[in-house]
Amino acid sequence: IGGGITGAGILREAARAGVRVLLVEAKDFSWGTSSRSSKMVHGGLRYLKQFQLGTTFHSVREREQLLKAGDGLITPLPFLMPIYDASDKLMYQLGLSVYDLMAARWDHRQYTPDEIALLIPRLNRDGLNGGFSTEDAQTDDSRLVLRVLQEAISAGGTAINYVRAEGLIQTETGVRGITIRDAETGATADIHAQVVINASGAWVDHLRNQLGGEKRIRPLRGSHLLFPAWRFPVAQAISFLHPADRRPIFVYPWEGVTLVGTTDIDHDDDLNLEPRISGEEVAYLLAACRAQFPGVTVEAADILSTFAGVRPVIGTGKADPSKEARDHVIMVENGMVSVTGGKLTTFRLIALDALRAAAPFLSQPLTLDEKAPPLDPLPAIDSMPTLSNEDTRRLRGRYGAFTVDLSTDPALLTPVGETRTLWAELCYAAEYEAIVHLDDLLLRRTRIGLLLPRGGEEQLDRVQEVCAPVLDWDASRWIIERERYLALWKNHYAPPAEIPDWRRYLENEQPPVRKPRRVYRVVAAASVIAAAAVMIPRMRRHRARNS
Repeated sequence: IGGGITGAGILREAARAGVRVLLVEAKDFSWGTSSRSSKMVHGGLRYLKQFQLGTTFHSVREREQLLKAGDGLITPLPFLMPIYDASDKLMYQLGLSVYDLMAARWDHRQYTPDEIALLIPRLNRDGLNGGFSTEDAQTDDSRLVLRVLQEAISAGGTAINYVRAEGLIQTETGVRGITIRDAETGATADIHAQVVINASGAWVDHLRNQLGGEKRIRPLRGSHLLFPAWRFPVAQAISFLHPADRRPIFVYPWEGVTLVGTTDIDHDDDLNLEPRISGEEVAYLLAACRAQFPGVTVEAADILSTFAGVRPVIGTGKADPSKEARDHVIMVENGMVSVTGGKLTTFRLIALDALRAAAPFLSQPLTLDEKAPPLDPLPAIDSMPTLSNEDTRRLRGRYGAFTVDLSTDPALLTPVGETRTLWAELCYAAEYEAIVHLDDLLLRRTRIGLLLPRGGEEQLDRVQEVCAPVLDWDASRWIIERERYLALWKNHYAPPAEIPDWRRYLENEQPPVRKPRRVYRVVAAASVIAAAAVMIPRMRRHRARNS
């Protein structure tokens, strides 16, 4: 149950193991958190500060695997981190050292104030004390889900969207199936199975409650702003601390625009409604941009679009939402396996853990290939007519072995507006990727609803022209879908109508949080030594194999 990255990963690993498996998703594939993340495939450097070493270690290792296997879809992302408090330098140096040791490579570098100012034009130089660089990765999260689903279906799995799991089928031996309802027709059916895995993310408690399970999820909202690249140009990701509360903020290039994020607040709205950014969150992020880049005078009117996602975090009652752990959790209750939490980067490890928990309920042995790459290797594909090698590489990363099914019509191998998305991608998605509504096509299969002004409204006539031959929609259905999409975009992806003055977030800037230096340094140094003891032998073996 659940068509996000966790559910897709479980479907892929189960199908590859020879299990007969069905995935059902209440809305669209990746509709929830998995299309609204920060688009980063990273180890979570900030988790080292909270001593979540296990989470960081596994994330860094999976990032390396995804970079190797997901060429064209997972791409390197250089990071720059300006430093203003001299006392932070040691902690950054130690943290980045641990980070690199975990990845078995040495990427980070330290810069002087003049050097970091040259690398980041229009940066706030008041009190600048230098900086660091490192490297992580980024992706189109929704396309990653689709790539994993494609591979799962090719391996024998089945995936259906817009089918809700409404109830559990319980027998004397426990949960042995679900009752499903088609969201479009209202038709219902009972699906019997040897085991049910509840991988519905922030919605995982809904079915657990039917078994009497206590609430475990603390839904946290992370919201983002997108600006035209010409209005807020950056050449690499820049990470800095918000002056109001010292939370990490990121500004980075993504899909030809500049993305700013993220917030981390409790989400109290109905989880079944599309999440949206609040005016307070917009002001909070604008304040961070104006304080860190005084030469870039962005305002609310410059925002191209916004998006907000709800993170499925296990609640422990911490006052600060950002202090909650990001580890995933497996719960087995009356024969149903529930899995939630975790990070986009570690989806394969989460899937394997969930299937190990499900294995005792199966009548046949479950043999998992834990050493297989997280994505299937791709066959060689020649460059497509009129496209560069880089564009072909990008398409291969997104569509995998199905890249050959994209149209080679020169008229369709042209970009949509100012994006890198090709008309051929919309045509392919409309024909092969289970499109039910127009927002499936414009917000998840492609991202032109985020990347173009007003959600790409000016392109909708051309979208209809290109996709009508393969979508079974008559003229009245197109009108309905267009009106529905534009209303959805206005209410949930455009900036809110009322935004507080961002200056209020800078009126009471918080001083750096001072920790007992001696203890902190000892613990940090011990962490570096422990990581080195584990990673250096691995690095030596890796170099020996390469040589």
